[in-house]
Amino acid sequence: MADQQQQRPRWHARPQGEIERELGVDPVAGLSEAEAARRLSVHGRNELPEAPPPSPWHILATQFTSLIVWVLIGAALVSGLLGEWIDAGAILAIVVLNGLLGFLQEYRAEQSLAALRTLAVTYARVVRDGTRLNLSSTELVPGDIIDVEAGDHVPADARLLQAAAFRTQEAALTGESTPVEKLSAALPDSDLPLADQRNMLFMGTTVTGGKGRAVVVATGSVTELGRIATLMTAVPIEPTPLQRRLEQFGHVLLALSLGIVLVVFGLGVWRGEPLFDMFLTAVSLAVAAIPEGLPAIVTTTLALGVMRMVSRHALIRRLPAVETLGAATVICTDKTGTLTKNEMTVTKLAIDDLVIEVTGEGYAPVGTIVGGDPREGALRELLWTALLCNGASLKQAEGKWAVVGDPTEGALLVAGRKGGWVQEELARAQPLVGELPFDSDRKMMTMVRRLGERAVAYVKGAPDVLLGSCDEYVTKTGERRPLTESLRHSILSVNQQFARQALRVVALASRVLDPQPTSFDPDLVERRLCFLGLAAMKDPLRPEAKSAVDLCRSAGIATVMITGDHKETALAIAREAGFASGPTQALSGLELNRLSDADLASRVRTVSVYARVSAEHKLRIVRAWRAQGAVVAMTGDGVNDAPAVREADIGIAMGVTGTDVTKDASDMVVTDDNFASIAAAVEEGRSIYANIRKSVHYLLSCNLSEVLVMLGSTVLGWPLPLLPIHILWINLVTDGFPALALAVDPKDPDVMKRPPRDPQAPLLDRGRFLTVCVQGLVMAAATLAVFGIALSIVKDEVSFARTMTFTTLVLVQFLHAFTCRHDRYSLFQVGVASNRMLVGAVLVSALLQGAILLSPWGQEIFKVVPLRADEWSVIVGFGLLPFLVMELWKAWSRARSGRPETVSPHYS
Repeated sequence: MADQQQQRPRWHARPQGEIERELGVDPVAGLSEAEAARRLSVHGRNELPEAPPPSPWHILATQFTSLIVWVLIGAALVSGLLGEWIDAGAILAIVVLNGLLGFLQEYRAEQSLAALRTLAVTYARVVRDGTRLNLSSTELVPGDIIDVEAGDHVPADARLLQAAAFRTQEAALTGESTPVEKLSAALPDSDLPLADQRNMLFMGTTVTGGKGRAVVVATGSVTELGRIATLMTAVPIEPTPLQRRLEQFGHVLLALSLGIVLVVFGLGVWRGEPLFDMFLTAVSLAVAAIPEGLPAIVTTTLALGVMRMVSRHALIRRLPAVETLGAATVICTDKTGTLTKNEMTVTKLAIDDLVIEVTGEGYAPVGTIVGGDPREGALRELLWTALLCNGASLKQAEGKWAVVGDPTEGALLVAGRKGGWVQEELARAQPLVGELPFDSDRKMMTMVRRLGERAVAYVKGAPDVLLGSCDEYVTKTGERRPLTESLRHSILSVNQQFARQALRVVALASRVLDPQPTSFDPDLVERRLCFLGLAAMKDPLRPEAKSAVDLCRSAGIATVMITGDHKETALAIAREAGFASGPTQALSGLELNRLSDADLASRVRTVSVYARVSAEHKLRIVRAWRAQGAVVAMTGDGVNDAPAVREADIGIAMGVTGTDVTKDASDMVVTDDNFASIAAAVEEGRSIYANIRKSVHYLLSCNLSEVLVMLGSTVLGWPLPLLPIHILWINLVTDGFPALALAVDPKDPDVMKRPPRDPQAPLLDRGRFLTVCVQGLVMAAATLAVFGIALSIVKDEVSFARTMTFTTLVLVQFLHAFTCRHDRYSLFQVGVASNRMLVGAVLVSALLQGAILLSPWGQEIFKVVPLRADEWSVIVGFGLLPFLVMELWKAWSRARSGRPETVSPHYS
């Protein structure tokens, strides 16, 4: 392996015979199956290296590392030491159940990713024992002979042995946006960079044209792609804002609970209370202060959010990363395929003195040619040339049209179909005689075809270059006339007009060759051409892109386009998509090179478009935004995007065009490569965080009410109003189910009309924390009032008073769950039944509470007694009181703010 690693950069400089001898392979018969199996055992499977997935035991162990879990375990141990075995068992059961839930969620996520990787396995055409087979690319070994053609993904690093009009798209590896023409001859310079090794194929790139045969020289981690993947596995992953907030929240809860416990314990001992009783009270308070169900609720909320996001074409790779999207302040996005359809479309044709419109978008040949007859004259000849000088093919599968080959050539095929011509029919009538592939020096390509007894050269290329080889043109009626200098200037002027509209322009020409050539020399074939016209095309904007950009702007999120396209093309798409309300500022890669990091950081907020950028530029842009305190989401598809994707707060990989390395570096994969899906994911992220805050608000206010009930009773010199098992039952069942239901509350209709949340802000801000305190106080006051009344009714029966208090607090918290659905709208505006899961959770919890009060086993375990109808009337009356107070408070707040009291039907 080490020797191969050292030799790998020189494969391009060595003669084919030497390579075949060193790898021990016959280029016709390939390897034998036995030899291939031996090499597979030596070199390993042809797979990209990646960080090993966590073991199930590791996933399970991490569920018991949070601060809240350790506090609960401590409370269980203390309860056991005090002989409260039921309480200790209940607490430990909660810890285990929470751990199992978290384990199942994370383990299921890992299994889903593993399944996705299995589905992503590609296949290769391999020659073994003289027979061509279709094998999984993971089984390739050095020395295998592979056949590749247009549309294939290159399965391993390989040296070309044969090539016919062969081109590959290497943007994923080198960043070069245009296809690279390949050849099979050895290259003398042994120190050529990757982009110039034109006789090499690299794993992860795509064949856009032609056919070739190659010998595999490197697989797996020793490929160029594998080398980068190895580097990516060593980059550490930082915690998300939610993880940091929850950790801080746990510390705050621990400090508060310990403080309250010490105060109450000291106060009781000072008053002469028995030490054991006060210790039991302290344990009860500690249990009351900690929301035991919070870890499970947060995990489940995130998991449910992930399920919703999958339906909106966003696959989350790490559950906590969902929330990061909700805090995003900047989205840096690619143009091609994300904002646009990645389907080149001919929109205009220019012949003679006419500019003809072509309707329809995408690869589906639905549309018409307006302003000319495609069956006659110059327009017919132009469309013929577009179809016959073309190495791509147009396919339809399952009702969807797709292009195999170069997207530009695909656009010409679709235009020909719209004119009523089919490539396959024309090609059968005019068989291919010879071909001059596209060359970056000539900037033209030619296909020579036989038409009857004659040969016709069909040519396409760059307008300025191709015009220099023309001495005739075809009029719109089909006549051939001399090409004058004034007409050349007129054609170039039309070309410039198209370019200013961000259109890619291809010129087309033809020539009858008489006699038929015996050799295909560009200097002989591509001269004295007859100019036919221009075809102008664009990658159309996705119809939903502009509304998605507008949605992000209304949410206070800056959108930035980072693309490898030319500046003018990028600006045209940016204006069409609405990237900036005023003049859109843009920088090219060359202009970025002139800026220092400090200069870039000072300008980064004013620039909406970056064009012709490299991987280093993308990384600098992300870092400049982060230096300004922004939470950055970065999209990417190629390997060269992976560093910037990993550097961003939320890395987003493209699911269709993205490489495996970029997906592994990302936090989220957009399965349809659509910017609108990113905006939808941001909306879901905000909604998920809002629902987590609702659940935390609900749990904290309920737990505070329990603490205040216990504290108030101690201060008043009353007996314990609640036993530890009562508090655990309330926290886990009557609180836990409604809190979980709040996690699926419908999205706030204003969720994307507010600015992004400060990622450094606490989970509960000062205003919300004050609201929690007031609500906890009101619920505690109502519950303590019932306890006092019950004690006055039956002074010697504490079990009766505790039953009244226990049931009242449960009812108060049931109703409080509905209050927590919105901090401004009333329950009646939001709709009682608009969250059916919450209604169901309350009903289930109520049935369980009833079972405890009415069943003998429940009365024995929970130390409760049956209640009469008049006692229930007291419970219902005081139970409704906090709910009414909070609803009146909301009404007063709305009246004071002067805001309208209507709510969007989104809730209904």
